[in-house]
Amino acid sequence: MAFTLPPLPFEYNGLEPHIDETTMRIHHGKHHQAYVTNLNAALEGQDALLSLPIEKLVQSLDRVPDGVRTKVRNNAGGHLNHSLFWNWMVPGGANAPEGALRKEIDGAFGGLDKFKELFQKAGMDRFGSGWAWLVRGKDGKLAVESTPNQDNPLMDGKRPVLGCDVWEHAYYLKYQNRRADYLTAWWNVVNWTAVAASLQG
Repeated sequence: MAFTLPPLPFEYNGLEPHIDETTMRIHHGKHHQAYVTNLNAALEGQDALLSLPIEKLVQSLDRVPDGVRTKVRNNAGGHLNHSLFWNWMVPGGANAPEGALRKEIDGAFGGLDKFKELFQKAGMDRFGSGWAWLVRGKDGKLAVESTPNQDNPLMDGKRPVLGCDVWEHAYYLKYQNRRADYLTAWWNVVNWTAVAASLQG
């Protein structure tokens, strides 16, 4: 009863040239693994919490002992965010969302280009480390937002539909301080099929 590092759904070099192999090896094998290791250590002896699905754990932080709650929040969020992130990317990506997802994006934001503009702004405006998100809010509507550190929208009762990691470890080896270039390139590997599945929950 412990959390484990999920395998990537593609090879480490599968997102080249947009996201480089070295970054992916470090991001998945070092950073994500550290979140898993630290989470398991923080919850040692807490079998009931270790047995929860990671989504339920980040929604149940009030059940976590005070002394380790912040550590669990950070590392559970990091584990969940990255587990989602890998599945929202795919070699070759797709040109655009289709079907119900495209219809909702168009209705909520006035078109795909406007959505991307808002999403990029959320990623750029996040000071320091964090994430940019497309979420389904408590009111059932789609919205763009960002969260600090490894917080996940589920912690606030919202459903994550798409997220992009804007921590420097996600892009610094290839893009250095050019977060905007990373965000622009990232659209080339978005797995819109997986995003559509996230939309349905």
